[in-house]
Amino acid sequence: MDNYTEILRNCRESGGFCERDFILADKTSMKIGGECDVFVAPKTEKSLCEILDFCRKSGISYFVLGKGSNVLINKFHGVVISTAELCEISADGRTITAGAGASLAAVCKTALEKSLTGMECLFGIPGSVGGALFMNAGAYGGEMKDVVSSCRYIDEDGEIREMRAEEMELCYRGSIFRQRDFVIISVVFTLNEGEKTAIKERMEELMQRRRDKQPLEYPSCGSTFKRPENYFAAALIEECGLKGCSVGGAEVSRKHSGFVINKGGATFEDVVALVEHIKKVVREEKGVELECEMIIVDK
Repeated sequence: MDNYTEILRNCRESGGFCERDFILADKTSMKIGGECDVFVAPKTEKSLCEILDFCRKSGISYFVLGKGSNVLINKFHGVVISTAELCEISADGRTITAGAGASLAAVCKTALEKSLTGMECLFGIPGSVGGALFMNAGAYGGEMKDVVSSCRYIDEDGEIREMRAEEMELCYRGSIFRQRDFVIISVVFTLNEGEKTAIKERMEELMQRRRDKQPLEYPSCGSTFKRPENYFAAALIEECGLKGCSVGGAEVSRKHSGFVINKGGATFEDVVALVEHIKKVVREEKGVELECEMIIVDK
């Protein structure tokens, strides 16, 4: 019996999914991912807390995964903990509460059903609620910080606590959750009353804009790089003649050069090599240092 046995037992007893030597590719939007020692998707907050506590006290490496829409992952020696089962969504007046594993799109649809406005710009972002708050996801002029009022999270001592939005240090693609070993378990959104037809039209308009301009037909991590100050990453990449540049199955999208896509059969090494090449060329030709927006995991 090893340390993983207790983790697997706990997850199984909570009704969650668990498996040893799990291949992660299908759990990421890039469709790339090697093996982890153990994959668990706890069914309850209690189980999640206990598994986290056991990993921390036993010195077991762990990585918390939402929908994997902003993660390039190779292999992980340790436990990958998915929040996918914590996906309940409820609405009360102008507030919506969603589990960390709920899809952002599902929350946006709930807002539409309740005629609540404020989340239209987030519709179409292919991530989980927890992941979106973790990185303060945003698009088309709006961000999570505009609509989040509080969250519940597990702190470094294993206690469940509540945090107000003003304490989250939400900034461009960043938050306190990127700096501290906190695990988000649910998020509260506070929205405004709106007109359902107008909300629906705005969502459809922005979704169509995504389809027209982004390579949604290919696996990707979304925008590969953060926006450099006073520049746009996609414009810099295109000006350097890198649109369509490829390494193996990884390619700079010909539709939107801000996306590195999996054209087919791309490996972790292909994507990393292409990203490094892009950064090198842009640095040498434009004097700008690009920073990855996606999280790269290889441990």
